[in-house]
Amino acid sequence: QVQLVESGGGLVQPGGSLRLSCAASGSITSINAMGWHRQAPGKQRELVAGITSGGSTVYGDSVKGRFTISGDNAKNTIYLQMNSLKLEDTAVYYCNAVRVVVGSVSYDEVWGQGTLVTVSS
Repeated sequence: QVQLVESGGGLVQPGGSLRLSCAASGSITSINAMGWHRQAPGKQRELVAGITSGGSTVYGDSVKGRFTISGDNAKNTIYLQMNSLKLEDTAVYYCNAVRVVVGSVSYDEVWGQGTLVTVSS
């Protein structure tokens, strides 16, 4: 079984920074890619950033230049450094992992429970 645990959310003022972490636990053989999505009240879930096991990254248009995703393959952990936060960045941030192999079992996609980021003055 695979579990994703997010941490690092909280309350921050506009212009501030936060760093989110997501650790995948379990007897993991490999993970193809991991990423962050977010969902604000009344809005659809959207991609924030993703990273492959090879280090390729992708960002949502609204966070380009402000957020940076990074990963540690050895720890099955990814990070999201969020700078210059705006009010509209307020959302629940979810971590996901794509094509996770645990022994002979392959999971297409696994999601964490989410961590709340609130940007407010």
